Amino acid sequence: MYLILKLVHILSATVLFGTGLGTAFSMWRAHSSADPHVIAVVARNVALADWWFTTPAAIVQPLTGFALVHLAGFSLSSPWLVLTLALYVFIGACWIPVVWLQLRMRDLAREAAAASQPLSPLYHRYFRIWFVLGWPAFISVLLLFGLMVLKPAL
Repeated sequence: MYLILKLVHILSATVLFGTGLGTAFSMWRAHSSADPHVIAVVARNVALADWWFTTPAAIVQPLTGFALVHLAGFSLSSPWLVLTLALYVFIGACWIPVVWLQLRMRDLAREAAAASQPLSPLYHRYFRIWFVLGWPAFISVLLLFGLMVLKPAL
């Protein structure tokens, strides 16, 4: 059971990281085009990827993680595990507004495309916030991977 849970945990972590990196790159490249049509389509697909892949994987991670901790006999007060949980919560705190921003950017791009207008200043403001939130979340995911693999005695 432990190895099956570990496999599911690793696969869901891979989905989280891969989807996050792929959708971030797609949004950034769409934004770089400055074409509201392109941005609207890409943002729609990014939102779908978040609902279809990221959300289920984000739910599976703590479920399998807590099961693995229990089966392996780790203490929830182990410093590496406390830091891992704190990083996971922090990543989620960055991700939730990012999803909202992506939906708003999608809608603003769709409106600009329908009106044959350039992207609004509000769209650009949302994109800057989205971009800024992505970096600490991305770095935290890398730190989280390191903690999970190395399990250092902090």
